[in-house]
Amino acid sequence: MDATIRPYDAECDRDALWELKTGFETGLGAGTGDDEKQATYEDKLTDAYRADWLDWVDRCVADDERCVTVASAPDGHEDAGGDGGETLLGYVFVLPERLAFVWDAAVLNELYVAPDARGTGVADDLMDAAVALARDQSLPLDRLVLDVDRENDRAKAFYDRHGFAHWGEMVAREL
Repeated sequence: MDATIRPYDAECDRDALWELKTGFETGLGAGTGDDEKQATYEDKLTDAYRADWLDWVDRCVADDERCVTVASAPDGHEDAGGDGGETLLGYVFVLPERLAFVWDAAVLNELYVAPDARGTGVADDLMDAAVALARDQSLPLDRLVLDVDRENDRAKAFYDRHGFAHWGEMVAREL
């Protein structure tokens, strides 16, 4: 696929990024758990959450524009469809360097590719952008970390292919 990998631009990408974020969140719930888990992810996608998340994106991008990198294709492309503009196919979100001490490493917060663009190399290109950004960060440990649901076989296979290995396990509890 002929996708352009570039930094997120809040002026023209905001709504499309939110649409991809919605796909990311609903995909987490639908593909890796029961109805309750799916409902939990879907229920958080309120207007207030949208505003807060997009504000957080803006703060991270203010630190380094590459923190949120998008893949785009011209509308009319077989995987984008549209009216002569541009369609976002996916994004990767790496936390800014100032947050490296959260895990003593670079943190790949989210990587998502729209279903129609999967299997086209877009995810590989986004991962390359994430690794490049992480390599440019001054880190306590030279690692790029992420959490992946153990039930998400497709994501686990992708991360395995990109050299990620099990390194601890995240646990959580309700507050």
